[in-house]
Amino acid sequence: MWVMVFFDLPTETKKERKTAALFRKNLQKDGFSMFQYSIYVRHCASRENADVHVRRVKSFLPDTGFVVIFTITDKQFASMELFNKSKPIRGPNDPIQLELW
Repeated sequence: MWVMVFFDLPTETKKERKTAALFRKNLQKDGFSMFQYSIYVRHCASRENADVHVRRVKSFLPDTGFVVIFTITDKQFASMELFNKSKPIRGPNDPIQLELW
């Protein structure tokens, strides 16, 4: 599963910029990586694990702005087509699965 967080936070005042920076920092502390400037993604091993991270993001939502959180499967994530200047590009690397034995 992949958890994706899209956000549009106000940055007009110094306080708003600080709040937006703190939100990004909290996402990174929880293992999210920047996909685009206002889009962060995190791979999760299961639906249950994804739910844990969704709840965690909800716990540090800012008071203002617009935030979207959703989960998609590995297959759906892999089906994205990414382009830069009309040329296809490779997406993020597939996460490495942990094997215990």
